[in-house]
Amino acid sequence: MTTTAPAPADRRRWIALAVVLTASFMDLVDATIVNIAIPSIQRDTGATFSALQWVTAGYALAFALGLITGGRLGDIFGRKRLFLLGMAGFTVASALCGLAATPGMLVGARVLQGAMAALMVPQVLAIIHVSFPAHERGKVFGMFGAVIGLGAVCGPLIGALLTEGNLFGLEWRPIFLINLPVGVVGMLLGRRFITESRSPNALRLDLVGTALATAGLLMLLYPLTQGRESGWPVWGFVSMAASPLVLAGFVRYERAKSRKDGSPLVELSLFRVRTFAAGAGVQLTFGVVTGLFFLIWTLYMQLGLGWSPLRAGLTGVPFSLACSVAAGMSVQKLVPRHGRKVLQAGALIMLAGALLYIWQAGHYGTAMQSWQMAPAMLLMGAGMGLIVAPITDVAISEVPAEHSGSASGIFNTTGQLGMALGLGLSSVAFFGVVGDAGESGGAAAGAAAGTAFIDATTHALWWVSGGLVLVFGLLFLLPRRVRAQHPAAADTVADSATDTTTKTTTDEAAGEREAEPALTS
Repeated sequence: MTTTAPAPADRRRWIALAVVLTASFMDLVDATIVNIAIPSIQRDTGATFSALQWVTAGYALAFALGLITGGRLGDIFGRKRLFLLGMAGFTVASALCGLAATPGMLVGARVLQGAMAALMVPQVLAIIHVSFPAHERGKVFGMFGAVIGLGAVCGPLIGALLTEGNLFGLEWRPIFLINLPVGVVGMLLGRRFITESRSPNALRLDLVGTALATAGLLMLLYPLTQGRESGWPVWGFVSMAASPLVLAGFVRYERAKSRKDGSPLVELSLFRVRTFAAGAGVQLTFGVVTGLFFLIWTLYMQLGLGWSPLRAGLTGVPFSLACSVAAGMSVQKLVPRHGRKVLQAGALIMLAGALLYIWQAGHYGTAMQSWQMAPAMLLMGAGMGLIVAPITDVAISEVPAEHSGSASGIFNTTGQLGMALGLGLSSVAFFGVVGDAGESGGAAAGAAAGTAFIDATTHALWWVSGGLVLVFGLLFLLPRRVRAQHPAAADTVADSATDTTTKTTTDEAAGEREAEPALTS
């Protein structure tokens, strides 16, 4: 039985809102906070470059693979229960990350952390929907958007302050341990103030589909990430060649399951909608671009230029601010007037920033200063804001309302998978060029290491530029204008700000909600 929204006089829902927004903030910060601490992690644990890749890629991959299943589990067993379970697991995983003694332990803890985030995050908007009446949700979604923007800006800065502060001599570990008190308080308050809800007609789990998708992606990503360190063995190429076959088997199984009981992990019929298929292609490619860029950017500043974590974090402020401003303008003013041209302009602006960055890296070398990097960062941040804010709304604008929930969940999962793939590709695009000089040079950033990192950054930025050209081309397949959506679809676009939603949540609520403004973040 689904719990209905409490009466407006019930102030408990505002405490519940604070709890779920805090959880979202934790997830957003944790996804960005690690990059700035990677050089410190390498120095302290002696991690290889492939291990460093898995510290970030392991989280993204586990998060992506668990998003849709996590939402379904909430529908079946209760969203409050799954939210609290996910928050508890995320807190424990954060403690394990902070206490990790070896790179392998840290990677394992990060994978667990991503899996727990996949249980926690899908419940956030569903909890909001059953906790607030329709006339209050516009204000609530505005608060949620502010939290997302704050997380994007604060993540690198918090990581820089905690890493450079070296609290109690723990170096990088406080970036994870800070989640412990927040998680404990959140669980206590959530248990008391969050209202339980579930879907009366939840779909069944697709464990076989999840296993096939996981196997196929790991067969691609593991040898791609480990291959350079292992000397590119034959088994790696065999595994990568077999990966498409396993993923083809996944597609075939999903079609059969859809015919059998109507509860596949992925609703493949959505890809017959050209705009959705093109939008998913944009999301995947853009995820590859951003995953690759943010990793190499951090390593370039700290290991290549020898900057401190705080200086690197502050250098990223222009990027974050430009992204936030452009995102707000694109959704509210630009896209309604100019349609897909705004997204295409964003891709070209980002491309201009990447090309400027390539020129600066070659021109200034190891003498690069923060202020010299600012113009490229402003361009890339503004371009990214023009794309990431409206892309979900544009991509699902022609999806039937009854499938909008599934479309949103799949769409955001695609972005996470793209990010994991981009992090895996860094072994070829970046670390393969750095080579032994960068690994042995470490944070000292001697002449050989500095030159190696500059060359590697320039090489990887050409990959980023190529990805942005592909994004620009794929955007031509999207509609020129965004059609007005069914109220249920509008609600679902709002749900996509939390990285996922499920079809049952949208279907269940479609009949009882009035139209609300869409929020994309």
